[in-house]
Amino acid sequence: MNKSLLLTGAMALGLALPSLAQQPAQVKYANTITAGDLKERLTYLASDEMKGRDTGSEEAKIAANYLADFYKKIGLAAPVAGSYHQAVELVSTSFGDISLKIGKTKLVNNKDFVFTGDGNMKKATKADLVFLGLVTDENLAKVDVKEKLVGIWAVGLRSNDLVKKVMDAGAAGIVIVSMEGQANFDRIAGRYQSLAGKGRVGFDKPIEQKPLFMVSSDKMAELFNTPVEQLKEAAKANPESIKSQKATYQIQKKVEKVESSNVMGYLEGTDKKDELIVISSHYDHVGVSSTGEVFNGADDDGSGTVAVTEIAEAFAAAVKDGIKPRRSILFLNVTGEEKGLLGSEYYSDHPIFPLENTVVNFNIDMVGRIDYEYDKEENKDFIYVIGSEMLSTDLKKILEYNNITYSDLILDYRYDAEDDPNRFYYRSDHYNFAKHNIPVAFFFNGVHDDYHQVTDTVDKIEFPLMEKRSKLIFYTIWDIANRENKPRVDGTNNRPER
Repeated sequence: MNKSLLLTGAMALGLALPSLAQQPAQVKYANTITAGDLKERLTYLASDEMKGRDTGSEEAKIAANYLADFYKKIGLAAPVAGSYHQAVELVSTSFGDISLKIGKTKLVNNKDFVFTGDGNMKKATKADLVFLGLVTDENLAKVDVKEKLVGIWAVGLRSNDLVKKVMDAGAAGIVIVSMEGQANFDRIAGRYQSLAGKGRVGFDKPIEQKPLFMVSSDKMAELFNTPVEQLKEAAKANPESIKSQKATYQIQKKVEKVESSNVMGYLEGTDKKDELIVISSHYDHVGVSSTGEVFNGADDDGSGTVAVTEIAEAFAAAVKDGIKPRRSILFLNVTGEEKGLLGSEYYSDHPIFPLENTVVNFNIDMVGRIDYEYDKEENKDFIYVIGSEMLSTDLKKILEYNNITYSDLILDYRYDAEDDPNRFYYRSDHYNFAKHNIPVAFFFNGVHDDYHQVTDTVDKIEFPLMEKRSKLIFYTIWDIANRENKPRVDGTNNRPER
């Protein structure tokens, strides 16, 4: 983008841009963000000794205390009644032997199916398995789903709404196809199998006791004794043509409390201190497999977490020199993102500072790598930015101004597309701010072969590039923290929820 046009456009919107006199200060403190510091901290947080920082684990608590001690050391305030920790009330739900038998076929958990629902039964339950296919009003009028296990087809569709619709129609449970082919399913099932024995961590909420079994398209065809292509055709308009099957299933559940916390350091502003900027990351990952392999989570999201600490240290260095931001800043490392954005949801439901005073959330989740899209590009200095003009057109302009002035990264907005099949806008902690109409920018390096694998290790992190990305975020926060007018909320959060 032409720099002069951007400046002219920003001035026309009434956005006060940093003066030349301000720039040396922000450059000075941005330069305290170094690849060496990022590497040192990430080497610790993503080490084998930290055992993947699984939510509620002893290692996650060690990581949380490490972050809290760091914020204390650099002079940030403890905003939670004198503590750097916000306790997040979670439970771990584990299941014993989960059995599912269709006709004479006994299915194997985490091989033939993956159990993702709920239930708690002392005795095995018998029900008919009926085929509904696509979840449409027309199909629901043709197939009686009440008190039945219901087979639905959800390949390429958002399954949450479909599941709710079938459950609301009175189904006893669901057998769902969400991906084509047994080979694709095996990769998902393999991960569940490697994590077998771990409880599912979440909030202790009363939920309807109904099971949800995920299977491949091939397995669904096998269960109904019908070829896949014939089943797919029947799914569209004549599901009643598929003969029902007899099913028997049993689920046993155990619930235990989990101790976990969000970690935060607070920097109070000056004349606009009641207005708050939140910069977030998640410090948890997915722990250790049943065979003892560590999911180090160096990129996801060790990279974002140490970026937040470096940015915090840069601001703290400025404060020591007598330069405080006008607006307050909260450095927030949340727990439980890998379990369903739990820590950020808890914060947004129990905010330490009023949400109506929160100006913007910058979320950093995976900023240490180069993804498939840029791997073969000559210029790899990129970052994906998601949601930056969803709620505030000002925010994107401010970000681009600071990028042109200081960083010269490629800002890639491709995942802002309404039809993005990845739905990244909903898949990290910024979403729990966006749903409250707080402008957000999610900084992300895209996916790679090591995503959620034991191979997501420190040796693969691009630290010089990570430094550049962190500096851009610092410059933009500095700008927003000190400008006269905060970014206007002039957009609408009009995308459907995930």
